[in-house]
Amino acid sequence: MKVLVPVKRVIDYNVKAKVKSDGSGVDLANVKMSMNPFDEIAVEEAIRLKEAGKAEEVIAVSIGVKQAQETLRTALAMGADRAILVVAADDVHTDIEPLAVAKILKAVIDEEKPELVIAGKQAIDNDMNATGQMLAALLGWGQATFASAVDLDSDSAKVTREVDGGLQTIEVKLPAIVTADLRLNEPRYASLPNIMKAKKKPLDEKTAEDYGVDVSPRLEVVKTTEPPTRSAGIKVESVDELVAKLKEKGVV
Repeated sequence: MKVLVPVKRVIDYNVKAKVKSDGSGVDLANVKMSMNPFDEIAVEEAIRLKEAGKAEEVIAVSIGVKQAQETLRTALAMGADRAILVVAADDVHTDIEPLAVAKILKAVIDEEKPELVIAGKQAIDNDMNATGQMLAALLGWGQATFASAVDLDSDSAKVTREVDGGLQTIEVKLPAIVTADLRLNEPRYASLPNIMKAKKKPLDEKTAEDYGVDVSPRLEVVKTTEPPTRSAGIKVESVDELVAKLKEKGVV
């Protein structure tokens, strides 16, 4: 079985993002970038399936700027077998929209013929949570979103997902799309030897034009603003004063 994992280059989750002075977006100049955490979980799951003998090959795919090579090398260092970079933008501030990403991924899948696609449920930079679902629709494949456990059979996958009432287990026929949630696993750290080996693993470079996909944006960011500053708390001397304050604020 061949498993394909899309990965995205995003601002590192430990970095405090800053909005540009003109409000046109987040400033990415000289900011540490890394693999989207949900995609990292997806890569880990694919590698575990290979280690368990349920998959033969893991392919990582990234769509965006040329610098995403670094993200793909991380996936290769974790254990992916090869990678494909689809250059679809020149500016790091350009975000390829989910529909365009899904169309490019469909074209890659048509070429590679994987039986399973494991993707992060969403990217932490735009929180769209749409690419996996759009890709399933374009391919006509079954989908299992927000996966917290995946069990593969020869022609199907049982996926446990968290819902409001607890846990729900569904079964989808392969080929299928699975999107990873935080509780699916804990990604490994790439060892130094594997980082060195990753430099020799194949990384093919393509463009959006190679797949005939128009990546022109359909959405326009009107304005980006910083979140409101949290107001300072107040100290109270007694329980009675606390209750009075809560009533005053309409909490009780």
